[in-house]
Amino acid sequence: MSETFVPLPDMIRANAATRPENIALIQDERRLSYGELDKVMDRVASALQREGVAPRESVAICAGTSIEYAWAFLGALRAGVAVAPIAPSSTPDSIVDMVADCGAKVFFLDKSVADALGDRLARVKTKLVGLDDGAPGVRHDQFIAPEGAKPAPVNITADMPFNIIYSSGTTGTPKGIVQSFGMRFGHVMRAQAMGYGAESVALLSTPLYSNTTLVSFFPALGWGGAVVLMKKFDAGQYLELAQKHRATHTMLVPVQYSRLMARDDFDSYDLSSFVMKFCTSAPFSAALKADVLKRWPGGLVEYFGMTEGGGTCVLIAHVYPDKLHTVGMPAPGHDIRVIDEDGRELSRGEIGELVGRSELVMSGYHNRKDQTDAATWVSPEGLAFIRTGDVGRFDADGFVELMDRKKDMIISGGFNIYPSDLEAVLRQHPDVADVAVVGVPSADWGETPVAFVVSRGADGTALKTFANERLGKTQRISAVELIDELPRSHIGKILKRELRDSYTARG
Repeated sequence: MSETFVPLPDMIRANAATRPENIALIQDERRLSYGELDKVMDRVASALQREGVAPRESVAICAGTSIEYAWAFLGALRAGVAVAPIAPSSTPDSIVDMVADCGAKVFFLDKSVADALGDRLARVKTKLVGLDDGAPGVRHDQFIAPEGAKPAPVNITADMPFNIIYSSGTTGTPKGIVQSFGMRFGHVMRAQAMGYGAESVALLSTPLYSNTTLVSFFPALGWGGAVVLMKKFDAGQYLELAQKHRATHTMLVPVQYSRLMARDDFDSYDLSSFVMKFCTSAPFSAALKADVLKRWPGGLVEYFGMTEGGGTCVLIAHVYPDKLHTVGMPAPGHDIRVIDEDGRELSRGEIGELVGRSELVMSGYHNRKDQTDAATWVSPEGLAFIRTGDVGRFDADGFVELMDRKKDMIISGGFNIYPSDLEAVLRQHPDVADVAVVGVPSADWGETPVAFVVSRGADGTALKTFANERLGKTQRISAVELIDELPRSHIGKILKRELRDSYTARG
């Protein structure tokens, strides 16, 4: 890092020292100032030290978004303890396995998670701390140290693990992605150019266990701004909060932008306070970006990258409105390349897997060196790159055009078919509200494309005819399945494996 490393807990302490009355966290009618946040972080850190949790060890949190969740996470960091934020939407068995895999010394959870775990909670062999009423274990207000408690000082270094974020599991067993304090410091420093500061107000409606949220949450607090937390996204409530709190920054996933822009009353809200809006985690259509730019004040920035880090592309949409079909250019200091199936580097314009390298990279997959090695591509000059699993190419101007996830590419009769191409054609039909194309087994072709469509009225036969009249012979869709809603992860990614499995199970 070119900047002098400062751990995030120290940045928050500095904000508390200079502006103790400034609000750090807002949820509903609750407020927590920087002075109060700093003190409760000390109390959490002291409690963890009392329990014998040492620096570089870990705790786990599995709960809905809350102020208690936030200070438990931040307090653990002050003790130099890594945090594993686990998605409550995971299966009960997966939650138990992840708590064990990360080696958590303490498990923070809420009542809804405990209820979902049921009898499996008995398999969790670590101290339980409840974050709300009715949760099992020690109540959070009884667990934390008394007011005024000060933890023993911890020398936090850039290489220490900050968090262990488990992959969504949409491609198999979740893997623990270890991010360091140094990597998170890089995220905070990068965000300064996006207008974060003591006057900023970040409205966050995606969950705190998601890296999508955390790449905005930590910079907002690092630079001394306020964070407005939503427990669950609701388009109408989001717009009311944005107007009420004069939000300046937000991170949303594409499906949230889509729902907001589709509201008949969207233009009636005063959103003039916005400085910058961000998007990541799922494909963001050019048409939707254009609509956001036209009707929503402030800049729009799309990030394309992985929780694992390595390389990130940035599209500053308000500066490059003619490049909305791309995911932007490599961020400064980030090296993005394209390779073929055999690991050979491809030239500009050729389609292949995107790989990336930068200082902002994971320490590795927790306890999975083999998978860390498998996710690495070594360049001819001996440099290590993270394999993204995404297929794309560079255009003539150096912008990256994303095609599809490598695992989603369909090979039919020996031809490569990119589902995004087929989805783009179907979206041209006025009755298509949402669509996903997956490859299913075919005796004749190996695989064949099937489209799952949320329709506003057209039947499957009409939509199939519409698409195939506009597609090449090798791209044609074999079937259209009408569906009420596409299955999505907590950050809006379409769960194509669920669609594929449900279709093949029906024979």
